[in-house]
Amino acid sequence: MEVAVYNIKGQDTGRKITLNDDVFAYEAGNEANPEHVVYLDVKQYLANQRQGTHKSKERSEVSGSTRKLGRQKGGGGARRGDINSPVLVGGGRVFGPRPRDYRFKINKKVKELARKLALTAKAQNNEIIVVENFTFEAPKTKNYMDLAKNLKIDDKKVLLVLSEANKNVYLSVRNVANAKTIVARELNTYAILNNNALVLTEDSVNQINEL
Repeated sequence: MEVAVYNIKGQDTGRKITLNDDVFAYEAGNEANPEHVVYLDVKQYLANQRQGTHKSKERSEVSGSTRKLGRQKGGGGARRGDINSPVLVGGGRVFGPRPRDYRFKINKKVKELARKLALTAKAQNNEIIVVENFTFEAPKTKNYMDLAKNLKIDDKKVLLVLSEANKNVYLSVRNVANAKTIVARELNTYAILNNNALVLTEDSVNQINEL
């Protein structure tokens, strides 16, 4: 598959770049359910982002007296014990959240397959734009806004994929709510799908073609 290469002014350079069909036009066989593969990878990514530091106090941890409130028998009600009882206002919580690790493992080949399926979906929806390699002389948000306007993606959620870290480009994009940058080697399924326009530099395409 070949796509046109644009410059940062939004003009077609007249050059074409080849997107590897094994990555950008992948056809899933009978070995997996494509939607479920993508779901698993996205689920794992989001689970890994969780801190898992949630905690609520149970009855043994709440600050309060352990004095028995009422007699054991003859009161006509349930044996609610002390003031920390979960049935009373201000008492402990029953089976509340505890700190835990939400991370789980999925196979490397499953992650690779999910990434290929996500890139294929982007290519089929014409949401991939390739630009020639560029940099900004200074970190200015206006530089990115001009780029987005020239490429007619200023009203879209954008992921800008670079071949390597570029401080000026990163700082220029950082302050824009609907845009993010990422280097090609860190590209993941969630990042690919969580946008409306995938902007790739020429060098990043060469790296992704080898995934």
